[in-house]
Amino acid sequence: MAGPIDPRLLKRGKATRYYLVASVVVGLLTAVLLILQAGLLARGISHVFRERTLPENWTVILTCLVAVFAGRALLAWLNETLAHRSAANVKSQLRRDVLAARLGRPADSTTSSASLVKVVTTGLDDLDGYFSKYLPQLGLAATVPFLVGGAILLTDWQSAIIIAFTLPLIPIFMALIGWTTEKATKRSFAVADRLANHFADLIEGLPTLQAFARARAQRRGVELGEEKYRRATMRVLYVSFLSALALELLASLSVAVVAVTVGFRLVYGDIGFEAALFVLILAPEAFLPVRQVGVHFHDSVDGVAAADAAFRFIDAEGVVSGAAAVPSEMRIGFEDVSYTYPGSDSPALRGFNLSIAPGEVLALRGSSGGGKSTALALLMGFLQASSGRVRVGGMDLAEVDHRAWRRQLAWVAQEPGMLNGTVADNVLLGHPGASEADVEAALRDAGANFSGAKHVGDDGEGLSAGERRRVALARALLRIRLGGARLLVLDEPTAGLDSSTEAAAVDAVRASGVGAVIVTHRPAVMAAADRVVDLGAGQ
Repeated sequence: MAGPIDPRLLKRGKATRYYLVASVVVGLLTAVLLILQAGLLARGISHVFRERTLPENWTVILTCLVAVFAGRALLAWLNETLAHRSAANVKSQLRRDVLAARLGRPADSTTSSASLVKVVTTGLDDLDGYFSKYLPQLGLAATVPFLVGGAILLTDWQSAIIIAFTLPLIPIFMALIGWTTEKATKRSFAVADRLANHFADLIEGLPTLQAFARARAQRRGVELGEEKYRRATMRVLYVSFLSALALELLASLSVAVVAVTVGFRLVYGDIGFEAALFVLILAPEAFLPVRQVGVHFHDSVDGVAAADAAFRFIDAEGVVSGAAAVPSEMRIGFEDVSYTYPGSDSPALRGFNLSIAPGEVLALRGSSGGGKSTALALLMGFLQASSGRVRVGGMDLAEVDHRAWRRQLAWVAQEPGMLNGTVADNVLLGHPGASEADVEAALRDAGANFSGAKHVGDDGEGLSAGERRRVALARALLRIRLGGARLLVLDEPTAGLDSSTEAAAVDAVRASGVGAVIVTHRPAVMAAADRVVDLGAGQ
């Protein structure tokens, strides 16, 4: 965070800008009420001490004090309500932006799913402290000290000079402490992120660890990670409590200097009792908002650290999408296309040239690491070529709206994604408006020997690898028949299928009537294709 207010949070949520204006208005009204409260108390108390009796208008003073207290309570409630609404708006916007960035870069493997889950859940929830405590106090600190200081200046210029010299010391110490806190919090966030990734890896690999009797051996690693996170968290708390003590001590000493000087001048008759009491009541209020900014800064740093992680993912370099409409002709061409993955020294695809005619069924084969999956990712716009161009209907794919382009595609991955529900629920992802008869027909044509009523657990639990591919193929067929997709893209669609089921799946692809690009090693699929293209390693 480059300053007290992160400009990226202002840019992401209009509610934040409105809230900052509202917080300044609330701060001004609060300062006015504080001055009125101090004036009423000073007048009433000084009259009691001088005259040994209540003032004649004591009911008016008491009524005004109650009204001031009620006004301050109402302003505090309004400020907190606006803060929570602003926080909810910004968190919702950030979560949508993170998910949109993830969907825009589905082939990105630089950020783990565990890190993303942590950021968009508990991480961004910590922004509540930033909006509900830190920003409201920042609004008060920007208004209350100036108005209160002005009221003290009009009453006793000597006390105002002391406040003017001591008040800036608090922001200076606050900045020094804030840098230390920010560093400690970033370390704690990084440790928590590593712990989340470690735990997610263990959960994912638990069956393998159990099979080789290594599950208990991982317990020590988790305990070490927890201990590191505990130490990092305690370091943040240590800095927080120490900084709060330092700011409280500095503010208390500053108020004490004002009180001592006012007390001596009151003894020698250089200031009236009512004026002295007015200054003493207001002096702590001049320091309080600034002091509380430093205290509540610690409530915001966790959320700001999560927001930084979200912004790094959102602003990361990704595939550039154009705005042009998808051409009517589906002739696809790879023109001297090369692609190198980040962090790799050698290209996954080098100088690749290929032309695919509309309606052609093309099979891609080659050794592992030859660039087959990379070619498919480039075709679908998940990756952008390092050099060369991918053309669709004579137009550069980079100029085409990628969302519109992907609506023309039906995609079957090596490991198809599955949702918790029924087989029919997963097939309907291809076209949600399809009927039950359409779903059953697609399953039958994909070679599935089970109905759409079969239950599917999380991540395809309850289905074999071959059954998952049949469901994914049925989903793709439904997308072509009812969703208007014009190109079928398949990555090893018949792996794990027997020969008869494989033949049925190939016939379904051929009968779909659209072009298809199939990555395969199966002879039956290659025999059914119009053309077979070999990809060598790195070619």
